[in-house]
Amino acid sequence: MKQEKAFRVILGGAVGVVVVIVVAIFLTLLWGSLPSLQRFGLGFVTSTTWNPVTGEFGGFPFLVGTLLTSFLSLGLSLPFSLAIAILLGEFFREGWFAETMRSAIELLAGIPSVIYGFWGLFFLVPAIRYVELSLGVSPYGVGVLTASIILAIMIIPYSASIAIEVIALVPRDLKEAALSLGATRYEVVRTVVIPYARSGIVGGILLALGRALGETMAVTMVIGNKNALPDSIFSPANTMASVIANEFTEATDEIYLSSLIEIGLLLFLVTAIVNAIGKYIVHVTGVERKE
Repeated sequence: MKQEKAFRVILGGAVGVVVVIVVAIFLTLLWGSLPSLQRFGLGFVTSTTWNPVTGEFGGFPFLVGTLLTSFLSLGLSLPFSLAIAILLGEFFREGWFAETMRSAIELLAGIPSVIYGFWGLFFLVPAIRYVELSLGVSPYGVGVLTASIILAIMIIPYSASIAIEVIALVPRDLKEAALSLGATRYEVVRTVVIPYARSGIVGGILLALGRALGETMAVTMVIGNKNALPDSIFSPANTMASVIANEFTEATDEIYLSSLIEIGLLLFLVTAIVNAIGKYIVHVTGVERKE
């Protein structure tokens, strides 16, 4: 009984610490954003003007840039993540090939973002510039598409690793029952494995999305850092994380600094909303699987 009570106290304390940290971060951001909130109000979120010289600040271009790069990278990475997960979770669970692939995935997850940024500058930017010249668009090289490709590569390990584990946990009895009824291996994967592991796969996707929303250094190096709404996926843009990284040291004016902090608060809220929606989706898919 004493051990159980101590265990509950430790769990309660850990949960309490996490809640306190989250609340403290939110309140700190909110307090730092007060001058900007008082001056611009909710118009800060909808304004497209960001001009430190005239003291006009609006966060809408950075909100659009963040969501555009994050969801585009998620769409680019999803086929590869799901393919890797099915390959290693269903077809090659053991052996040298599986170990090599798992090591490569772990290596991709451990590479610092600045290395991805350097690779993007020296390899991906020239490649995108060549494509832009072929399509007849302005050959910036840097831009939304370049940042999205970098992000897609960076988040593949997060969604793939979780999907591999949940696919490997699909009961063998269910797959053997489907095979005994005449289903092919492809049909077993499509109708049994993926539906059963759906909630875990969605959870991995949401983890990858959260990683993409907050990425800073790699995106800053290849997105072009233009404080305006992008005209297309080839246009330079900015994200909430990259504008903070670029301009925080230059913000000597109170309103300028407060506006950057409000950008951080907006990013915090966007991440919280995405996580809440994700939790609901995982819950719904989990309930459907049980039914």
